[in-house]
Amino acid sequence: MVDYVRQGSADGALVVSVQPDDPLPDMLLAARVPTVLFARPARTAPVSCVDLDHYAGGRLAGEHLLARGCRRIAVISAPPDLRAGRERLAGFRDALARAGHDGPSVAEGVFTLDSGAAAMTTLLRDHPDVDGVFAANDLMAQGACQVLRELGRRIPEDVAVVGFDDSGIAVTCRPPLTTVRQPVEDMAAAMARMLDEQVQGPRTEPRTLVFEPELVVRESA
Repeated sequence: MVDYVRQGSADGALVVSVQPDDPLPDMLLAARVPTVLFARPARTAPVSCVDLDHYAGGRLAGEHLLARGCRRIAVISAPPDLRAGRERLAGFRDALARAGHDGPSVAEGVFTLDSGAAAMTTLLRDHPDVDGVFAANDLMAQGACQVLRELGRRIPEDVAVVGFDDSGIAVTCRPPLTTVRQPVEDMAAAMARMLDEQVQGPRTEPRTLVFEPELVVRESA
């Protein structure tokens, strides 16, 4: 693909990748191809990007579960090598700590429905009295809800569940998910504008645009 772009077949690149070891951004920069990333790169690089304040999103989720009266709280986290996942967990933990609450129980997932279900099964085995769960994305939250329903736990009466992203899954989940919204449409539009500025005008200094998350309250919490 980089060879294709080098040959002049494209004016620039919009890159959506959260893998910390992805070589593509550095390859595009080395080829002097106008580039905009979705999510800040793991390593400092002279490239424009859009991102979300993941820490603030995790904090919103924690504050909401506490406000609902949840006290035995657990997290289905993202893989620790992903910066966004680490920041979501850090924001959630800090929200609980500021309220004088003990740290949450944590089970790791990999952003899939099956991993969310497996993590929820583990959490209930080790902490059967859990009454609130924050999942680092909506798909894992959906897996958690499936397990809770199968075990006869009412959502949100017995266990409140909060996801992250506000993807299409959030509204089709049973029950519909309370979640932290990541405004991906607005972020994608900003990426396109930033790339167009690079392609149409003189070379500009790289910049980072960080969007704010929003809590969307539905039936799960």
